[in-house]
Amino acid sequence: MSAVFLGVRHHSPACARLVERTIGELRPAHVLIEGPAEMNGRLDELLLGHELPVAVFSHYRDGHRAATSWAPLCDYSPEWVALRAGRAAGAKVRFIDLPAWHPAFAERTNRYADAEARYAEATDRLCRHFAVDSPDALWDRLFEVEPDDGLAQRLDAYFALVRGDAEADAGDRARESYMAAWVRAAVAAAGDRPVLVVTGGFHQPALRALAEAGLPGGGEGGGREQDADACRNHADGTDTGRDGTDGWEHGADGWPRVPAPPDGALAGSFLVPYSFRQLDAFAGYQSGMPSPGYYQQVWEAGPQVAADGLMRGVVERLRARKVPVSTADLIAARALAQGLTTLRGHPCPARIDVLDGLAGALITDDLDRPLPWTSRGPLEAGAHPAVVEMVAACSGDRVGRLHADTPAPPLIHDVAARLAALSLDSGPEASYRLDLADATDLERSRVLHRLRVLGIPGHVRVLGPEHGVDPVFTEAWESRPAAGREAALVEAGAYGATLAEAAAVALADRARGAESGADGLARTLFDAVLCGLDGFSERLLGEISSRTVELKHVGTLGEILSTALGLWRHDRVFGVARGPLLAGVVDRATERLVWLLEGARGGTGVDFPRLQAVVAVRDAVRHAPRLLSVRPEAVASTAWRISGDPEAPLDLRGAAFGLHRALAAGPETSRDPAEAVGAVARAGADALGDWLAGLFALARDEMTQPVPPADGQKAGDGAESLIDVLDGLVCALPEDAFLAGLPALRQAFTFFPPRERERIAGRLLERRGVRGSSRSLLRTTADPLLIARARALEESVSQLLARYDLGATP
Repeated sequence: MSAVFLGVRHHSPACARLVERTIGELRPAHVLIEGPAEMNGRLDELLLGHELPVAVFSHYRDGHRAATSWAPLCDYSPEWVALRAGRAAGAKVRFIDLPAWHPAFAERTNRYADAEARYAEATDRLCRHFAVDSPDALWDRLFEVEPDDGLAQRLDAYFALVRGDAEADAGDRARESYMAAWVRAAVAAAGDRPVLVVTGGFHQPALRALAEAGLPGGGEGGGREQDADACRNHADGTDTGRDGTDGWEHGADGWPRVPAPPDGALAGSFLVPYSFRQLDAFAGYQSGMPSPGYYQQVWEAGPQVAADGLMRGVVERLRARKVPVSTADLIAARALAQGLTTLRGHPCPARIDVLDGLAGALITDDLDRPLPWTSRGPLEAGAHPAVVEMVAACSGDRVGRLHADTPAPPLIHDVAARLAALSLDSGPEASYRLDLADATDLERSRVLHRLRVLGIPGHVRVLGPEHGVDPVFTEAWESRPAAGREAALVEAGAYGATLAEAAAVALADRARGAESGADGLARTLFDAVLCGLDGFSERLLGEISSRTVELKHVGTLGEILSTALGLWRHDRVFGVARGPLLAGVVDRATERLVWLLEGARGGTGVDFPRLQAVVAVRDAVRHAPRLLSVRPEAVASTAWRISGDPEAPLDLRGAAFGLHRALAAGPETSRDPAEAVGAVARAGADALGDWLAGLFALARDEMTQPVPPADGQKAGDGAESLIDVLDGLVCALPEDAFLAGLPALRQAFTFFPPRERERIAGRLLERRGVRGSSRSLLRTTADPLLIARARALEESVSQLLARYDLGATP
């Protein structure tokens, strides 16, 4: 006997019924199913008695690549029905597809992603021919609401048309070559009994040709054989050779071997609970049928009962949310749905008939977007409330549950043990207030943060430090009921066997991610501190350090340096002071910032984050010079060059001047600040304000220190401070120049705290021989800028009056 090939659409009730009926009629010796071949030794685990939907979660990780994938199964999945019915019929059941980590799957996160969606030309042509909006509506029209008579033939014709002459990609060709090897082995082992092959319909035409030809590629065998070799050798880095028949290694029993992951790689598969929400195309699921709750009803009771249930469910949901739906509305919706069913030639209501009928009866507003069931993809924000409830009713709320005897990854046991040991398993409504200065509470905090960074729901922090220098030493957490916690724990097991290891690997992956800019890296760094991972993971240390040298934004990189340096110097809570994680970040960030600052270009204005970055560099050189690869002398030299660079932003030139003054060996090695101020002032008061903002950010004390004496002048003879120099320059400004530069000058002095501003005001009064409180200069009856604008207006009026000889009376 030869093989019988059934091409199916994943999660299709019609295909599931066909598979079940075919197994009952054919009584095959072998049932071969598109699914992960590495699970063949664990099929009993799949059949333990789970509440579906569930999924096979597969993960892979090596030094260069990490991948995860899901193979979901629900009651009406043809693959699940083939597994269950095949076992019941006494057939030998096997999965025949490559492991999910194999390069043939590339970046595909879902094994059952519809291949026909990737080759859409034929389906678009059929949609136009049958005047339907989407491939889902086309599928319902051709298969789900039609009688099952002739279903296999219609499916063969459909998938042959969809595949057509299209050339599959290398991954699909390798998978089909591997699955064909299983088919030939099963036919050889079955003798005169049939073999049933259940795969996605896109693969069926090519798979039949490969298997019947008896060679990896039939007439095109060389190309397919090379694809299989390339994918296999890319996976394990070696050429394992072929057995001379199909390009894949076979065991002594004649069956193809399951490709093993490369040495040093971590790969595995576990069952996880799944949900209808995750299965739904309207939530972003890329495979199979949308609206799983509706199709569950189709599977259990048929399309007519499913249509009635959908109509009733939508109305109940709308009424529960206080959306008025009258009996007349319901009658209108039923009448429209029945009319559309007849008009479209459907023997019974299809999903779109019911949804369009409901939309026509319940939505009276103009819609600014197409109805979501006319296409695929997540439901967009701002959809009409009635549309939202229709989609929710179609989706259903079923959540799968694994059997109690299902094997679990080591992480689940480690998490349970850690929570129990720290009394963090008090139930779904517990709350915890933690004193971070207490060793036990600190460890409890670390465990909860590790769960958080792994995305494990169930615990929410409502109070605690938000960054490394936040002076908050307590945390408050609440334990809340969370759906999907078990599945999240299983999936997190891909990161490691223990909670600490998994959190470190997850944070290293986050640090390495291309989307992780400076803000993301700062968050990752602080999360590593909160998780207590300092010194634990060399990989985490390496990733954060290497990503630091790739960042380009000076301001946020400066924030990272400031936070890391502050924790390295002063932390007494998290235990990371003087630790290697932060030391590496301080070194790399300082070196990167020095390089970025010298290349900075820009216009006028003050960039406060950039100035804070210069301050962070100064503090790192002052307080942690032994950590740095760059010498203090080199930093001072760079600052000197920036301060004299006419193309550098003025605020940065002022900050660089202050940085050089702070790091220079003595005043005699630095430029005269009075001379520098005078040179900048010649460019205008606004330029002077920007330059001073940079200087004051780095060296406020320059304002009150006497200016070094000129050559031939004794120290103390007529010594002036920078206050005196600035006062003379500002007083000499023309009125319009002063008013134009006033906002920039005021901004520069915001770097001084109130007490220092009072001292400056006192010095200005002293220079004018005025007695009184210095606070009188700091407190005005109105906004100083408003006073300045009023003064400018008065001056303009006075000039206008003088022009026309209309001077005011004294």
